Amino acid sequence: MNATSKHPDFEDVTAGAPAAPRGIVALVGRPNVGKSSLFNRLLGQRQAVVEDVPGTTRDRVYGVVEWQDFAFSIADTGGIAEERDELAESVFEQVQAAIAEATVIVFVVDAAAGIAPHDEEIAGLLRNTRKPVVVAGNKADNQHTHLQSYEFYALGVGEVVSVSALHGLGTGDLLDAICTHLPKADDGAAAQELPQFAIVGRPNVGKSALLNSLLGHERTIVSDLPGTTRDAIDTVVTYDENTAVLIDTAGIRRRGRVQHGVESHSVLRTLRALERCNVALLVVDAAEGLTAQDVHIAGYVNDAYKGLVVVLNKWDLVDEDAGEFKLAVQSRLRWMPHAPCIVISAQTGYHLAHVLPAALQVYAERSRRIATGELNRALRAWLANRTLSSKRRRLNVYYASQVDIHPPTFVFSVNDPSLVHFSHYRFLENSIRRQFGFDGTPLRLLFKDHHG
Repeated sequence: MNATSKHPDFEDVTAGAPAAPRGIVALVGRPNVGKSSLFNRLLGQRQAVVEDVPGTTRDRVYGVVEWQDFAFSIADTGGIAEERDELAESVFEQVQAAIAEATVIVFVVDAAAGIAPHDEEIAGLLRNTRKPVVVAGNKADNQHTHLQSYEFYALGVGEVVSVSALHGLGTGDLLDAICTHLPKADDGAAAQELPQFAIVGRPNVGKSALLNSLLGHERTIVSDLPGTTRDAIDTVVTYDENTAVLIDTAGIRRRGRVQHGVESHSVLRTLRALERCNVALLVVDAAEGLTAQDVHIAGYVNDAYKGLVVVLNKWDLVDEDAGEFKLAVQSRLRWMPHAPCIVISAQTGYHLAHVLPAALQVYAERSRRIATGELNRALRAWLANRTLSSKRRRLNVYYASQVDIHPPTFVFSVNDPSLVHFSHYRFLENSIRRQFGFDGTPLRLLFKDHHG
């Protein structure tokens, strides 16, 4: 499951409710310029591995960084070597795939060493992408190297920020520079008027078969749209007078089975699809059961604050009680027990008609708004016989309001946000669900100082 990490310089006042990621940031550069050190520094923890993707020369890691009102996915990449043997060429292919999927590129350079000829070659590559680039002049551990880093403006690729991954200097400025290129929370709202459903899952679980079957069973294809991922086609479909967009994605292989090149970035492609979608259809091979990698992908969905429908495909190969099977699956997804689970067979068409209605229902739940008066009446009832205490102090919750949808977001006014414990968060979330529903979607709960 994804692990969301906060930058050490960021004082979190929202008590454990990270923002939904708004883009993918790729760290690129020559070998040994400190990309991995900077990656760990931005994540705020040592060896912060979210996803191991073994490459040909090193493991690739992903994470989610929060900064101010932004959150973004970050990907470390292998060094672009000057000498191109077979292994270096494979790493370069992976870097190219990461660049293709990135929203923002951070070009990491060695400020102490100055501009190297290979930096100029990489700069030329990045200029051709026409994507936002921020140059991180790393190893600027003193005033001399700090000033020296600004010579990298001569590369002409973007703003230069002097940083020291080792000592944490300048990382706040770097994060600020990155966030200027990320989409705002309301960007693209008009372009996403239609519900967006991403079909995700491991390879060979039947994602493409599901898509083809959905399009072939009493559906009208309105148009085929080129997706923003390199291997996806977004298809607009109608169902019972409802119109939605289906986003197909590449499968995510389990650890140790990922090949080099474009396939190794199926995780990035799925992250991008999750950014664009409202609801993820997690396709699982029911004949194999829910695997650790299925749970891992569900973690991506949860951390992206997207709705989830678990689609147990190939049910025609299973001889078990459907109710017990679904309960077993939901128990494995214990942090997402609210997600509906359906059994289907894309090959035979069994229960295929349940898929889109389930996704549309989750979409409707994500669009639900609770009036402030109704919410606060319920809040008073929840707290009537419940005392919330932490660090020998009582947490007082004065009032609450729902401030957003997609995902449903609630702000609680409290006496001290630092007193909010995970158990308090879970109690309030479960209380909201019991009274108001919101099945299939994560909730964001924010806690603000009543006197702030």
